[in-house]
Amino acid sequence: MLNAVEAIARGTRWVYRPGLRRYVFAPIVINLAVYVTLLGIVIQRFGGWLDYWMSLVPGWLDWLSWLIWPLFVLCLLVVVFFTFTLVTQLIAAPLYGFLAEKVEIVATGREPLDNRGLAKTAVDALGRELVKLSYMLPRAAVLFVISWIPAVNLLAPFLWALFSAWMMAIAYLDYPMDNNKVSFADMRRRLARRPWQSLSYGGAVTLLTWIPLANLFLIPGAVAGAVLMWDAHYRQALPAA
Repeated sequence: MLNAVEAIARGTRWVYRPGLRRYVFAPIVINLAVYVTLLGIVIQRFGGWLDYWMSLVPGWLDWLSWLIWPLFVLCLLVVVFFTFTLVTQLIAAPLYGFLAEKVEIVATGREPLDNRGLAKTAVDALGRELVKLSYMLPRAAVLFVISWIPAVNLLAPFLWALFSAWMMAIAYLDYPMDNNKVSFADMRRRLARRPWQSLSYGGAVTLLTWIPLANLFLIPGAVAGAVLMWDAHYRQALPAA
């Protein structure tokens, strides 16, 4: 049975083969531009953000500063990562959808049910990304608030890690599902009924995105890996619970 790591490894090999790699370069350039811009902002403002957050820690928790400080750093890094992911997903979504379509044809021998072409994919993909954002942002806001609550925020890094894995599963596995006319609600149900496959894949993608610069070249492989995961685990709709 195909697992997440194998799917991403095979997907990465697929996208850099002749015939598919031409669809990879534009997303890489877009991701590089976003990466450099956000990295510059973070380098300039990270110290100020951290000092401000630490100034809000109540005096009675000063004895926990040795633990709160690294947790704040970790939460800030997760928020930056989450922002990077959202921005790149929104900008590059049409190209990723088109790449997923081509990978499905080449790797599985099947045409997606909705073979729309790049122009229509671009319009529809933007709408789909906005639906994802409307799902992700309120939940991210709740976690952000939790990250500020003393004592409770000790759980924040672990909650962010679980949330990131789920969001990455939604973000990437949605490309082949959208191409095959699976609604957003149905897509979430299919992911929820395969929790190990979904979270392991999302967690693997999350780890990839944390690898500086190399992630720019691995993300297209994650898109292709999502197609392989779709074909192996999610293509057949599960019976209603």
